[in-house]
Amino acid sequence: MIVRQFISWIKTAPAGERAEATRALARAWLISDLSEDDRTAAEGALLMLLDDASPLVRRAMAEVFARSQEAPAAIVQALALDQSSVALPILEHSPLLIDADLVDIAATGDGETQCAIARRVNLPASVCAAIAEVGTAAAALELIENAYAELPPFSWDRIVERHGHLAAIRESMLVLEDLPAATRAALVAKLSDTLAQFVVAKNWLSADRAERVAGEARDRSTVNIAASSRGDDMRGLIAHLRATSQLTAGLILRALLSGNLELFEAALAELSGLPRARVSSLLLDRGEASLVALLKRAGLPQSTFAAFRAALDVIQEAGFIDTLAGAARLRRRMVERVLTQCEADQDAASPLLILLRRFATESAREEARLFCEELAAEEAVAPMQYSLVAA
Repeated sequence: MIVRQFISWIKTAPAGERAEATRALARAWLISDLSEDDRTAAEGALLMLLDDASPLVRRAMAEVFARSQEAPAAIVQALALDQSSVALPILEHSPLLIDADLVDIAATGDGETQCAIARRVNLPASVCAAIAEVGTAAAALELIENAYAELPPFSWDRIVERHGHLAAIRESMLVLEDLPAATRAALVAKLSDTLAQFVVAKNWLSADRAERVAGEARDRSTVNIAASSRGDDMRGLIAHLRATSQLTAGLILRALLSGNLELFEAALAELSGLPRARVSSLLLDRGEASLVALLKRAGLPQSTFAAFRAALDVIQEAGFIDTLAGAARLRRRMVERVLTQCEADQDAASPLLILLRRFATESAREEARLFCEELAAEEAVAPMQYSLVAA
């Protein structure tokens, strides 16, 4: 009887009042002890209200049913396919939507719809992949910031490929501690390209100069990323660098001159096709013939062999730094010794000498920067120590 009166009244009631009445009826369906007949009648009335002209009415139902496992499945399904202002609570929270529903809605919905789905708790890999593939930048950002989203590695890469030029995307991804090294390197490459295009557009640098500067910055960042990568993460990084044509002789030489044997050996193993253990044993052999054979098999230019040999000799004499900071930047004395030996070699190619001179300048500037930072830190500590003694 009450439901019949509700149906009769709602035909002429204002939209706001209809919405509040609908909210009350939906709550009653969920939590009140209705008889079977009243429950059936209430569900019928709610189904009828799916056709109400006002989105306020349908939104009221969505807000009540959004988090309920006991909500009427047919109503939830219809609300999920409604306009964004109605569907958002259902899409973000309803446990009744299956993965296939979410994938289909993400593929066909607008940006608000995709963002709501991306905020869901325990978002499965299939839905994450759909948003990464077709979602807007805003939806990708929601996905990145959702700690409960199961993003597979290829979805991270797809987000970088589609939206990596956007600062908000890069910043949100780079702060993630568990971000794969390959994805981190792809982000850095996107940033380098974006900056290069910007300075060329502003006529601050020529295209060639901007490309070289961006490439050097990218290589520095890659070695920095590799310094904290091990195992599968390192292998993924190396595979990415090779696939994107970044695994160059210059990058490998930079890694060696930074004391990063991990990256150096992994790169040679990838390029030569030899097992990592075999590469390590050939390098430990210290024989020139073994090194030359390995470098040739890796496809590195013969003009760089002397630099690699000299760098390995210096490492074997002085040892190498196996720390994050030590393996992430060029070591000045090593670079200078290798440069000196290559300058004395009449067969050394000019491009190699130019590269080594750039390395020497970079390492000298980095060492000076660190020295000045240490002095500044000591200067800041000194007054504090004096105050403590005086007290």
